[in-house]
Amino acid sequence: MSTVLITGASSGFGRACAEKFAGGANKLILAARRQDRLEALRSKLSVQTEVHTMTLDVREREAVTDQLAALPEGFQDVDILINNAGLAKGLGGADSADLDDWEQMVDTNVKGLMYVTRAILPGMVARGGGHIVNLGSVAANWPYPGGNTYGGTKAFVQQFSRNMRADLSGKNIRISNVEPGMCETEFSVVRFNGDERQAEQVYAGMKPLSANDVAEIIHWVTALPPHININQLEVMPTAQSWSPFTVHREE
Repeated sequence: MSTVLITGASSGFGRACAEKFAGGANKLILAARRQDRLEALRSKLSVQTEVHTMTLDVREREAVTDQLAALPEGFQDVDILINNAGLAKGLGGADSADLDDWEQMVDTNVKGLMYVTRAILPGMVARGGGHIVNLGSVAANWPYPGGNTYGGTKAFVQQFSRNMRADLSGKNIRISNVEPGMCETEFSVVRFNGDERQAEQVYAGMKPLSANDVAEIIHWVTALPPHININQLEVMPTAQSWSPFTVHREE
């Protein structure tokens, strides 16, 4: 049995991971901002395994440090950390995007991931083992109009993951970066500030990945024998690929 900490656990990939890992009788620490959703999920999963929930905004450095330092007995030794909390906001070009949206993405996708990782990693090193799975995105590798800061934050996740592997050489810590493509969760609803119709258009006429698909991949990555480390795994739905280069031509 492993103790698994999942951030952003109240919806999307995080919720799907919670349900998947609970099926293996792992103890779960579920962190998210929406307490009502967390409690509903805890009630559902606690019939399968032990579940501890915490209302947490990963952007709040002191709250992250204090709450993770005060985990109850039986949950203190985190074996698997799934850094899932993250979001995209807006699709404006770099010359017109809302700076508040940019800051929210950086604060959540970059700083929040750093805060949680730094709070958990020393314990893994001291115990001589652990696995951190960071949720990246294909946006780290392939640019698209309006993906400016979101893609930049996920490029950070990619490089942060790689550099942690270098830092932790010989310490028996696995670091994996899972980079999904188009996946139908609340992601686009959040990006478009709650506009469900606009979000639905993103996936019109194609079959995207599901949160459960990604949870299956994350579970597989962590279930491999301990001498195997998946460094980076990029996954797209079959219907998604790359576009031709954009060429602007003067008329």
